[in-house]
Amino acid sequence: MTDTPNARHTIFGDQHDRILERLARLDPDLATYIRDFAYDTIYDRPGLDLKTKELIACALLTSLGSPPELRTHLRGARRAGATDQDIRETLLLCIPYLGFPRVVAALAHLQDMTE
Repeated sequence: MTDTPNARHTIFGDQHDRILERLARLDPDLATYIRDFAYDTIYDRPGLDLKTKELIACALLTSLGSPPELRTHLRGARRAGATDQDIRETLLLCIPYLGFPRVVAALAHLQDMTE
């Protein structure tokens, strides 16, 4: 499933094919929607750099309590140029809006990735 590099390739890194294959096993149409719309349309829009988009994605996934997707986007934020401090500050900003439990869980995922 490899094609021209774009935001999706940057975010997924060396897990690109594995992620798309997993999605396709869940449902081929879902995989297509995620690939073509979420990444190849929305993520490739101009206006915000990829680092900013990934930090927003981390905040949104923290709010949803979606650990597998959050881990993907924590890695993606790093690949897009965010430092661990950038990610940490983004997550800490979520506290007044989402509460401590969600942010504690998100920071734990970040910590697991750095150990």
